[in-house]
Amino acid sequence: MTVGDAGAFAQRDINTDLKVELHQRLISLINLSLLDSLSREQIEAEVGDIIREELDKQDKALNQSERKQLVADVLDELLGLGPLEPLLKDSTITDILVNGASRVFVERFGILELTPVRFKDDRHLLRIIQKIVSSVGRRVDESAPLVDARLADGSRVNAVIAPLALDGPLLSIRKFAKVPISMDRLVAIGSVPAPIAEVLKAIVGARRNVLISGGTGSGKTTMLNAMSAFIDPRERIVTIEDSAELQLQQAHVARLETRPSNIEGKGEITQRDLLKNALRMRPDRIIIGEVRAGEAFDMLQAMNTGHDGSMTTVHANSPRDALSRVEQMIGMSGIDIPPRSARAQVASAINVVIQVARLSDGRRRLVSVAELTGIEGEIITMQEIFRFRQSGIGSDGQVLGRFEATGVRPRFLDQLVSHGVAVSSDLFRPDVKFDA
Repeated sequence: MTVGDAGAFAQRDINTDLKVELHQRLISLINLSLLDSLSREQIEAEVGDIIREELDKQDKALNQSERKQLVADVLDELLGLGPLEPLLKDSTITDILVNGASRVFVERFGILELTPVRFKDDRHLLRIIQKIVSSVGRRVDESAPLVDARLADGSRVNAVIAPLALDGPLLSIRKFAKVPISMDRLVAIGSVPAPIAEVLKAIVGARRNVLISGGTGSGKTTMLNAMSAFIDPRERIVTIEDSAELQLQQAHVARLETRPSNIEGKGEITQRDLLKNALRMRPDRIIIGEVRAGEAFDMLQAMNTGHDGSMTTVHANSPRDALSRVEQMIGMSGIDIPPRSARAQVASAINVVIQVARLSDGRRRLVSVAELTGIEGEIITMQEIFRFRQSGIGSDGQVLGRFEATGVRPRFLDQLVSHGVAVSSDLFRPDVKFDA
C-alpha cells in the first residue's frame, strides 16, 4: 500500500508488539520514580534479569543474539520515552496520539488504529511529557498547560495537561521522516505525476514565489522539502520555523527557530522578529515553514523586494482560500492597510499556489497548481494549470482519479525561458492526462 509519507516503504518491526508487552510488564513491576537517580549500569543489572524471566515465559522462538538485542531495546525504551519508544522506532507509524494514560492511537498508512500501549498512570505520562519538553528548554505545568516542542530527531510534539485536559494529559507526536522525501519519491508513490514534477522543478529554478496550501496533515511540509531540493546550491537560504522540520539538503542554509516566552512572560522571539532579522542576513531566498499571523505581511514585502523564489505554507482548503487567509493575516500585522492594497501586495508577491490534500484513503496528493495573474478591481485573478479530478472510490477504498491539464498556458513560461529553464508547452494542452 502506498501513501505520501516515509512510512510507505517501511516494514513493521516484527518484535514491536513483544517490546510493548515487555515494557508494560516492567511498568507494573518497578518504581518508575527511581529511574532518574540510577545509572544505566545499575538499571541494567536490576531490570535485565526481570526481562529475561519474562522472555522465558513467552512462547517466542528467539536465538541468543535476538534475546540480547531485545533486552537492550527494552532498556533503551525504559530510559528513553517509555512506552512510546517502540512506536517511535516503528517507521510505518506517522502520528502518535495519546489520549490519557490508557488510550494510545497511531496513524499507519493513513489509518488511525488503537494500540496496546499503556502508561502506568497519568503521572507516568506526565513524567514522559516533562522529559520531552525539558530537553528543548521548555516547560509544562498548571500555569503553562499548553506546549509545543520537538524530539531529538525533529518530530513535532504538542502536549496539553490539566486543567485544560479533562481526562488526563494529551500528547500528539507528528513523526519526522529520517530520510527526506524527495520529489522522485513523491512521483514513485503517485502523489505527483512526473510531468508535473518537472514543472514544479522549473518553477523553483525560475525563482517564482510559491505558496503551498493544504489542511492539517496534508503534506505541506513534505512538498516544501521536496521542492526546496531544486534550489541552486550556490544560493544562500534562510529558513524560519516555529518547530524545526525542514530538511534542506543544500550546504548554505541558515536555520532559525522561534522561542517562546520564559516563566516571567519575557524573551519571546516570534517568526516576525526572525523574518525582520533574516532580511539583514543577505538571503537569496527565505523559506518560512508556515505563516500564521502578521509575518505574512513581512514575507510578502520580502518577496517583492529582491528575494525571488521564496516559499512558505499556509493552512487552507483551496488556492482561493489560501489567498484569503494571507489577506487576513496581513490584517494581523497591526499595519493599517486598505483591503485593495493588501490584495495588490498578495497578487504581486505570490506567483504560484500549490494545493495538497489528504484524501479519504489516507493518501496525500497534489490536487491543484494555480498561477496568480494580477488583480482586477477588488479581485485577485488566478488561473488553474493542473488539477486532480477524482472519479470515485474503488472497492478497496482507494480514491480513483486522474491528473489533468486545464489547457491554460501559464504566464510564467516566459520567466522560465529567461532563466534558461525549458519546459515543453505540450504539457499544458487540455487533452493531456496523467495517471494517478
